[in-house]
Amino acid sequence: MPEPLKAMYDLPFLRQFAAIVASAWPSFPGEDFVRRATAAGWEELELKGRMRRITTSLGETLPPNYPEALDVLLAVCDRCSGFPYLFFPDFVEMYGLADWERSMAALERFTVQSSAEFAIRPFILREPERTMARMEAWSRHDNEHVRRLASEGCRPRLPWAQALPPFKRDPSPILPILEQLKADPSLYVRKSVANNLNDIAKDHPDVVKAIAARWMGQHPLTDWIVRRGCRSLVGAADPEALALFGYEGTAAAELVASAEIAALRPEAELGGSTELRYALRLKDEGAGPVRLRLELAVGYVKSGGKISEKRFLLGDKRAMPGAGIQGEKRLDWKDLSTRKHYAGLHRLALLVNGAAVAETSVLLRDAAQAASAAPARSGDA
Repeated sequence: MPEPLKAMYDLPFLRQFAAIVASAWPSFPGEDFVRRATAAGWEELELKGRMRRITTSLGETLPPNYPEALDVLLAVCDRCSGFPYLFFPDFVEMYGLADWERSMAALERFTVQSSAEFAIRPFILREPERTMARMEAWSRHDNEHVRRLASEGCRPRLPWAQALPPFKRDPSPILPILEQLKADPSLYVRKSVANNLNDIAKDHPDVVKAIAARWMGQHPLTDWIVRRGCRSLVGAADPEALALFGYEGTAAAELVASAEIAALRPEAELGGSTELRYALRLKDEGAGPVRLRLELAVGYVKSGGKISEKRFLLGDKRAMPGAGIQGEKRLDWKDLSTRKHYAGLHRLALLVNGAAVAETSVLLRDAAQAASAAPARSGDA
């Protein structure tokens, strides 16, 4: 089993970082910092908890004056690059809310080395107009990491981040930033713009559909953003979104003469996987090719017995009347950071442009259930 991500914050990492800090500020009490960081409860802390513990330990061992402490971090940040150093912007979030200008300058620097997408959000909530004006300026920055922060930091539904309820209610402050970045040369930035649009679409689908219709066809890079930004709308078979990308809509399912989806094994164990095969054939009638979006819809059983559906893209293609399409899909039942699996009957459906054309199911068992259901071996009493 791979080592948990939180394990990157071990004693060698903390001591090496303490030595870097001491090289810029010789008075830094490195061993005291390490002792505070790894005090009681350290082993039980998960990733974000460990990161915050490092932040507070810095707050207790760097100069008590925020500007002086920040100067120490700024002096070493170029030697601290990558995901583990997210505690640099976290330090700004925790100690710098009252020093807006200095903190904005620091986040602009720190985001280049790691990312300040989480740390910027309390500033947005505290001073929305002022902070969004700075982020709009960042959207024109020479550095792609700073431009990405302009979009990623104000996503209404950024995973693992503090929510931005005002932008869920009214996304209009975000739109000038997305307009500026709609043909950004950096894929890193374009992914963020698309994800921001997808976030907005969950609360304001009409806003995103209007943007998509206006942007579509302006530039190939923009078209890529529009397609990715409308993925939830297309996945939900929104008629306007489907039409924008040339799909026939759910009516395409009426062109299917036959379809099937089957699991090679009707049962699976938690942590295992299921191999699926699917096939469909279009009716012979029709004057030309139709565009089809094939998806697998999985009705995941949740802890309380409720069902949560998730869709997986199987294919996006044009097909002529009478054509046959077939394929395979492996479905894993391993727990993820974003999804936990539970025993129960999981219903699966093959979708064509959002409409179900064939269904099956897989009975997911935990280890004890699987053992009790296994047939006795030859010779067992």
